[in-house]
Amino acid sequence: MISAVYADKDPLIGPAKGKLVIMGGGGRDQKFEEIFRKFVQLAGGKEARIIIIPTAVSSDPEYPYLRSLPAEFARKILGAKEVTVLHTHDKKTADSEDFIQPLKRATGVWFGGGRQWRLTKAYGGTLTEAAFHAILQRGGVIGGSSAGATIQGSFLARGDTSGNTIMIGDVQRGFAFLKNTAIDQHVVARQRQKDLIELLEDPKSQMRQEFNRQDLLGIGIDEDVALIVEGDQLEVIGKKHGTVLIYDPKKWTDETPDHKKWITLKTGDRYHLGDRKVIAQ
Repeated sequence: MISAVYADKDPLIGPAKGKLVIMGGGGRDQKFEEIFRKFVQLAGGKEARIIIIPTAVSSDPEYPYLRSLPAEFARKILGAKEVTVLHTHDKKTADSEDFIQPLKRATGVWFGGGRQWRLTKAYGGTLTEAAFHAILQRGGVIGGSSAGATIQGSFLARGDTSGNTIMIGDVQRGFAFLKNTAIDQHVVARQRQKDLIELLEDPKSQMRQEFNRQDLLGIGIDEDVALIVEGDQLEVIGKKHGTVLIYDPKKWTDETPDHKKWITLKTGDRYHLGDRKVIAQ
């Protein structure tokens, strides 16, 4: 996927090593299996050692977290060498050496859907989060859908614990596999095209000082569509005519109308995150 024109440039936003698979949620086109299959392929195929993180799906301690359809698909259909479902809501557990042992040998981690703030609450600032980044550093793959897409940005869009319509909430920190980004999902299907504009303009000054709003890049991904990210280059995969919206506030003025505050990528298109421009086919 890497273009020779950019191959020797150090990434500004994407991972220096490894790859990301960022899916905007499942929808009517039912592309989850196709996109998840690509994730497992990138993580080693039948030699892959996959970790599934279902933590975002619920806060209920009685929820059957270990019953994971992606895990069953990876085991029984894709034949991955090793598949482990890893979950806790307890930050002390997430900060223990025992808990992260499966992550030390993993070639890929997949984050499921739900509420993205649960991932930050459970794993943010712990040994587990460090182990996620270590997988990329040794050339592995991080993937996720819906909440598992948004957590991959540095600013956590829709991270409020009271509801998912609040763009700038009480939990603001993602895992920053993509630096200086805010990622939204289900964008076209749920008519969310303008929501990242609100986040990036932050009219009520709710964003914490640790984030440089002017440097953030907004990425809105529709259902049944995913990004494959390597370095600073991304490629859109998934359903035919799938849509990804890129919001670059550095290119706005006070007079820019809302409908011109994003560019539209379609399935097969590529974009350079560092240069903030479409890569010519």
